Amino acid sequence: GSLGTALLFDKQKYVVNADFPGQSIVPTKQIRFDDDKTGLKLTLFQFVTCPFCCKVRAMLNYNGISYDVVEVNSITRDEIKWSKYKKVPILVAQGVGEEGYVQLNDSTVIMSVLESYLNDKTVSLQKLLTFYPTMDKEIKGRFRSKTVTETPNKNFLMFQDHLTDKRTPEERAEERRIRVWVDTVFVHLISPNVYRTMSESLDTFQWFSKAGDWETNFTGFQRNTIIYIGGFVMYFVGKKLKRKYNLQKDVRESLYEGGNAWVNFLKGRKFVGGDQPNLADLSMYGMLTAMEGTEAFRDLVDNTKLKPWYDRTKTMVEGHQGANRARDVTRK
Repeated sequence: GSLGTALLFDKQKYVVNADFPGQSIVPTKQIRFDDDKTGLKLTLFQFVTCPFCCKVRAMLNYNGISYDVVEVNSITRDEIKWSKYKKVPILVAQGVGEEGYVQLNDSTVIMSVLESYLNDKTVSLQKLLTFYPTMDKEIKGRFRSKTVTETPNKNFLMFQDHLTDKRTPEERAEERRIRVWVDTVFVHLISPNVYRTMSESLDTFQWFSKAGDWETNFTGFQRNTIIYIGGFVMYFVGKKLKRKYNLQKDVRESLYEGGNAWVNFLKGRKFVGGDQPNLADLSMYGMLTAMEGTEAFRDLVDNTKLKPWYDRTKTMVEGHQGANRARDVTRK
């Protein structure tokens, strides 16, 4: 995948400036919605098949929010040299804040901040971001320790003192709990399954080729090099992740357990959010779109009752049905 990204960016010759304000990074793609009334000018820095990036795109598309996409070179990461935060997704809102832009890191923080803003646009993105403080945490490994940055309250939505939404505390807690499950449990089922066997690993890279339009951007030799080298390497990565997360001998069984757990979360409802998808629905849907073209995804929908919910959510997201929905915000 890294090799493919490097070849793509060598061909397209992106112009990069290390400082984001006034930078001249050429968007890979521009997504525009006629019913976008947010007034936001957003740029999403991403890897196209990254599950966490897919989560953010699902939310933006569902709410009909226009944005630019910058595909990040996974080797050089030149496109995010201006940022101290070196992971994706990164969402930048231009024309706001003291520095002329606001940077949102971490897919879950991005979704919570945006949802809070859509509920009450009288509070700026810059102000909302201050309610999500970060803290460093040291994690001790077998041979060395590493420091990770966390946002403890990232699954919470923010309201002014005199406002709240119409949901019960139990409904809000359910949404938070399931969002955590998607980010910390289900996501770890994806790689071991899409790279389960060597043939599946190669097929997954064929899916990446389709999703990333590699046939247009690469020569036949370049494309095949990416598919076969990437598929070979990620087969072994999948095995390592299987051991790390203690998945079943046949990792499909763990995937089916994850799918069945999601169906149980629905409790017979159209969505976890009721008649409309909430952030838990959009998070899970986004994760699944990252593997939509793989054998693992086909097996998942064939062996669980996930597909009706998935199809309903896809219709809502692709139809941008959240753009004009009434926000359930009221005075206390």
